[in-house]
Amino acid sequence: MQRLLADGSFLRVYLALALALLLTFCLALMGLALVDRVRIEQYREQLAEAPLQLLTWRVAALPAHERGSWLTQQSDLLNIRLSLREPEDTELGWFDRRRLERGRVLVKVHEEEGWRLYRRLPREERILEARLSGLNERQLRGLAQMLGDWLAEVDGDRRRRRLEGVASDALPVRLNDLAPEGLDSHQLTRLRDGELVIRLMPGHWALTIHLAVPAADDSRQWLSIGPVSALEPTPISLLLLVLVIMLGVLAAIIYLIVRGVEARLARLELAAGRIASGRLDTRVKVDAGGFIGRVGMAFNAMAAQVQSLLRSQQEMIRAVSHELRTPVARIRFAMQMVEDMTDDPAVHRQLHGIDSDIEELDQLIDEILTYARLDSGIVNGAELERTQVDCRAIAERVIETLTPLHAHLRLELAPGPEVEVQADPRYLQRALQNLVANACRHARSRVLVRLSLESRLVRLDIEDDGPGVPAGERQAIFKPFARLDDSRTRRSGGYGLGLSIVQKIMTWHGGSVVVDDSQELGGARFSLLLPRGLPASKAKLPVKPA
Repeated sequence: MQRLLADGSFLRVYLALALALLLTFCLALMGLALVDRVRIEQYREQLAEAPLQLLTWRVAALPAHERGSWLTQQSDLLNIRLSLREPEDTELGWFDRRRLERGRVLVKVHEEEGWRLYRRLPREERILEARLSGLNERQLRGLAQMLGDWLAEVDGDRRRRRLEGVASDALPVRLNDLAPEGLDSHQLTRLRDGELVIRLMPGHWALTIHLAVPAADDSRQWLSIGPVSALEPTPISLLLLVLVIMLGVLAAIIYLIVRGVEARLARLELAAGRIASGRLDTRVKVDAGGFIGRVGMAFNAMAAQVQSLLRSQQEMIRAVSHELRTPVARIRFAMQMVEDMTDDPAVHRQLHGIDSDIEELDQLIDEILTYARLDSGIVNGAELERTQVDCRAIAERVIETLTPLHAHLRLELAPGPEVEVQADPRYLQRALQNLVANACRHARSRVLVRLSLESRLVRLDIEDDGPGVPAGERQAIFKPFARLDDSRTRRSGGYGLGLSIVQKIMTWHGGSVVVDDSQELGGARFSLLLPRGLPASKAKLPVKPA
């Protein structure tokens, strides 16, 4: 099982999501239970507020020597055990005592002993404790009768103020001059006779207590207590709110989990893209184990191996190219000695041909060294020293250099805006010169260079009126020593490295080279695409290009 979890990253993701779902579900249940508990405690406190407030006011109004007998009498009448306690004699904690000091009612529910109600006496430190096993009709009648007798002691505004003092949201108390509505004649007769009437409202699961309270002018007022409703279930709106919060927490947890996996895969993707663009020194930061971590380690090992192989290849190419220069120089020296030893025109013609071959071989060695130097810079992660380059000035120098070599062609620079780019001027000129020289070898009468600015690119187009490049060969011509066998043949000259060097230069600059058809001249169009606004790099090229 441990092996399965270590090798299956996605399995671990799914298990993590399942655990997150289970955790969120448990949190939702705990939240609902906590909400219901708070609602029940609040309901009990509001329900006990008015009775305990009435009892504490009645006790506080009595002399100290009469309180004990009055509490005993009310305990028998209400079936509630009432007693006065000192704060230190109770089993209440610090927070409970602070609530009592602020005038709040405290309700404690014990499974064995029932309910315990606490309230502090007004302007005293002592606490009234009420113990009851449950709420019954006898207690309701006794408390209602006590409230009626307490209101009957005063009249007018004093009665109204007393009534406002005991009323609460959970236990509404009203005093009306008219008899309550909804009672039958028998219940009204009982009320007039001084009895207490309890009215049950089944549709609302609530009850209301009615009582007649005599006034000073021998009239009556009608006291209504309630309706006292049972605690309703959690409302649908609250359940929906809890569900929305649960889904939000779940979405956040899933997002964090998936984001971690996605970030690690994104680093792999970015590194693969950089390596594909030629940055073989790129490595992935491996910050964890598991499958993705092992993929990152294997990726780094692969990149290091590829870079090492290419470095070895480039070093061998450079070594071979340098070693070729020595025998070529000896051959040229020997040829010059032979030329000095004879005046035979036939021998001189042969020696001139050999000299041309040696010159071609020297140029080929220079091309190979340049290509190897560019490849080595990319493989080893070297950077160009970029400066602000005037592309139009470079194009003019290239045309000025190649025009005397191709007198039968018309080399032109199309008019246009000033074009500047961050690049290495030596290598950019080398890339442009290679493309213009390539166009001159295949053009019939005209070569056109065009510079343009695009939204994020600088574009240098080189067009000719030659046979063009077949669509199927447009990728192959950028490979080293690649030559076409139809229109652009070996008879045109070259070594098959010029376009490869151009592609390497563009890759090193973060750009590209593409080929398509020239719409104006009908031949081939090679385009150099360079990004605009690249920051200058601090690293320099090791050797100036040949």
